[in-house]
Amino acid sequence: MEKDIIVSLKSTFDDIMHITDDGVEFWYARELQSHLAYSEWRNFEKVINKARTACKNAGSVEKLHFVDVNKSYNMPNGGVREIDDILLTRYACYLVAQNGDPRKNEIAFAQCYFAVKTREAEVIEQRLAELDRLNIRNELRASEKRLSQNIYERGVDDKGFGRIRSKGDAALFGGKNTQQMKDKYNIKSGPLSDHLPAVTLAAKNLATEMTNLNVETKDLKGEYPITKEHIQNNSSVRNMLGERGIKPEELPPAEDTKKIERRVKSDERKLASLKKNK
Repeated sequence: MEKDIIVSLKSTFDDIMHITDDGVEFWYARELQSHLAYSEWRNFEKVINKARTACKNAGSVEKLHFVDVNKSYNMPNGGVREIDDILLTRYACYLVAQNGDPRKNEIAFAQCYFAVKTREAEVIEQRLAELDRLNIRNELRASEKRLSQNIYERGVDDKGFGRIRSKGDAALFGGKNTQQMKDKYNIKSGPLSDHLPAVTLAAKNLATEMTNLNVETKDLKGEYPITKEHIQNNSSVRNMLGERGIKPEELPPAEDTKKIERRVKSDERKLASLKKNK
């Protein structure tokens, strides 16, 4: 997400924040609705109901975070209309964002805005980048699991899978296999992919998905033809990156995704605990 979009969204979310007399931040659901890109209240209300359930399941007192209220709105003809609304605490807003459509930029932003300790744009931008990298890492994990299942069904064992993946890595990293890249990054334990930057994770995932597709559609069997296919796909992806001046083996390692996962979960627990005890 571009920084100017992050700054704009931050300003918008700040503007619709309210504070009680005792200093508790809250947002009105009706005001939040449009800023989370939901045009119809009925659809947004479904998301809120899922968030209410998540709040109960987490052991928090739902009524403290989702407060049903009535608000008066002036009508064009001079009359006044009462409309149902919901007062949402910061934790409630976080749960709403967690249960929203993740394809919406506004939802992705809100998940970070309501979760991090500070709402400085730089902090939110960093968290969004971390979550994006975690998502790509999970996609690669899923595609490699599918590849492992595919090749096992076609007569290749776990050691064969390791060889296939390592030779694919060598094609992607300019001749450096998996272990050589781990040595380069000084990785003592854990998968190489946990330390790769987002662009390299995306590249590996694309090559792996291409291999999965061709193994399935061409019904490739045995280690040699699958290895050949995987090498070709990684080479193709490397050539594409090279056209943009990117050499994956020259990119610096990124923070261990397992550390990021622990930090994100820790922040979520602290947020839940803070709001539970208020």
